[in-house]
Amino acid sequence: MGSIPSVLHSLNTGEISLRGQFDWGSNHTFLVDVVTANGPLLAVYKPSKGVRPLWDFPSDTLALREVAAFLTSQALGWDLVPPTVSREDGPAGGGSLQLYLNLDPASSYFTLSEDEKQLLRPAALYDLLINNADRKAGHVILMPDGRIQLIDHGICFHEQYKLRTVIWDFAGEAIPTALLEDLERLAPKLEDRGSSLRPDLARLLSSTEIKALRDRIFNLLSDRQFPEPGPRQNYPWPLV
Repeated sequence: MGSIPSVLHSLNTGEISLRGQFDWGSNHTFLVDVVTANGPLLAVYKPSKGVRPLWDFPSDTLALREVAAFLTSQALGWDLVPPTVSREDGPAGGGSLQLYLNLDPASSYFTLSEDEKQLLRPAALYDLLINNADRKAGHVILMPDGRIQLIDHGICFHEQYKLRTVIWDFAGEAIPTALLEDLERLAPKLEDRGSSLRPDLARLLSSTEIKALRDRIFNLLSDRQFPEPGPRQNYPWPLV
């Protein structure tokens, strides 16, 4: 794949050429070639114009939330989300562009062994942090090298509680100390105007959403454990 900075440079500067359209999901999603001097990359392109209207998320923000999810993962040092950028010059207009993962479509959270599911604590905490409203099983990918990768983050970061996920394996458990320490390091970056994260997120999320993200960090640091499912809808539909 190359280093993350080199992949981001290619995604930001390469020429985008459509290959085809994915037939899953409710929004328009395309497989594209991103052609650069260093050769082509396969990427997933989600144009803002292809988003089905939602009652609780502005349609023109979903692609931006995909980028915010990547930046948050990187700021934590967790490397859970494939490199993702925002491009205004896509074939169907502005949208997100994410490095394509060559994955087995039959693989999902539900095909993981019990030992493999033990790798999901950062993913579970990440979804709590970004308030993921749609963590389906098919969005959880075990890579050949053993890393967990997460995709599809268009409906995250809402200021109101929206968590819907298939990952409840650790409910009631203490959050590992190392992960809490990562959250502690993230919090100042959301307040420090000298940090690149704050202005980057400000171009992608509202000030209210950034404040809610900061509040969720402090709540997690205070509670120090994974929550139990509540009385509301806690799982996405469909599950895969």
